[in-house]
Amino acid sequence: MAPTLFDHDAKPGDLIEIHRETYEHWAIYIGGNEVVHLIPPTNTREGLGALGELFTLLDSSRAQVRRQKIWEVVNSSHFEINNHLDDKYQPREPHVIVREACQMVDREHMYNVVTHNCEHFVTELRYGKSESRQVQTAAVIGGVAAAGVAIAVLGAALFSGLRKDDRERRNHK
Repeated sequence: MAPTLFDHDAKPGDLIEIHRETYEHWAIYIGGNEVVHLIPPTNTREGLGALGELFTLLDSSRAQVRRQKIWEVVNSSHFEINNHLDDKYQPREPHVIVREACQMVDREHMYNVVTHNCEHFVTELRYGKSESRQVQTAAVIGGVAAAGVAIAVLGAALFSGLRKDDRERRNHK
């Protein structure tokens, strides 16, 4: 059975988070089981599955705004209503969100996985602010990983220096 947002109490203007294998895709619900979303060209890495999708996202600089039935976008992925910035920003009026989303359909936009991705697109429509927590989270994780590597390298250098000093002391005895 095709997914339906009526089961989830979706309202026009709600953000829909779609959980893919390697990333989260975002769309804006406009009513009638339809969403508007920003998507880079598909089929450039056909047959590679989730990895191909990820490479396409990382390699794309342009994307198209599409209006589709929710089940065409979701396929077999889990999805949920996630108005995650409502605690930070006042949502715009639903009719304004839907009108602006529909006016953008079939337009091509700049796409960058870090600075202007599908989450940036839908948060701009809902809040008038372009933001991606997915990117912010990745940046924090990347920063922590870089700090961890730096600490490991520093520790290895110190350990190596201590071992060298210890060898020199033993050689001078």
